[in-house]
Amino acid sequence: MTTNTTPPIPMDALRTLPTPELGMLLLERLGKETRFLPQNITAEARIAFKGESDEADLLDRVCEAWAWVESKALVSQVGTKTSDFRRVTTDGRKLVADPSALVRLAAADRLAGPMHPALEGHVRTNFHLGQYEIACFAAMKEVEVAVRDTAGLGHSEIGVNLMRTAFKPHNNGAGGGPLADAGAEGGEQVAMAALFAGAIGVFKNPTSHRTVTFDDPMEAAEVIQLADLLLRLVEKAKVREIKTENE
Repeated sequence: MTTNTTPPIPMDALRTLPTPELGMLLLERLGKETRFLPQNITAEARIAFKGESDEADLLDRVCEAWAWVESKALVSQVGTKTSDFRRVTTDGRKLVADPSALVRLAAADRLAGPMHPALEGHVRTNFHLGQYEIACFAAMKEVEVAVRDTAGLGHSEIGVNLMRTAFKPHNNGAGGGPLADAGAEGGEQVAMAALFAGAIGVFKNPTSHRTVTFDDPMEAAEVIQLADLLLRLVEKAKVREIKTENE
């Protein structure tokens, strides 16, 4: 059975695409209207899918697409109305105008949870403003500052050399760097120093010397996540250092 009602999302798409893509199709449809009632979406879907063998599944997929759109704050109540009318938000309209913004939305989800306090504020703000180079540089600079301060090293120590000095492995009882874990296996100590030196060398040093284009929001989010991990490892090293001093 066929009807003349246009479904909010094409049936072929509902049968094949994942929820985020369905949400984008629904958002594009909703963006053509100044305001709308959510119940009309499912009402149109019921009419359009009536008689289809997978009618219930199609309706469920429409509801899932709506849930995705709503969960991302891409729709909101109409502020000037006291009814159930909804509108596509400013971010939602930007997303419709630039489908590649879906990648930015997914990247933002990577940083949705709490981060190390040093990264909250300026790093997160610059990321959300699309200033990825600034955000990544600032994140790795926080790592550099934390390592220097925790290790008690001077300001002349910078970049990769700072990391190698702070995390210099202990060698057969010989003193290592102030942040190196003397209780860890030798190879692990070497790897930890390499981890910090590599992260700073790749993601902080180049942006200190030249313009580096971070045009991939997902990559930028992952660089910030790496900085978050490194900062937490520095905190563990600080706790370990204090414990050693008190023994």
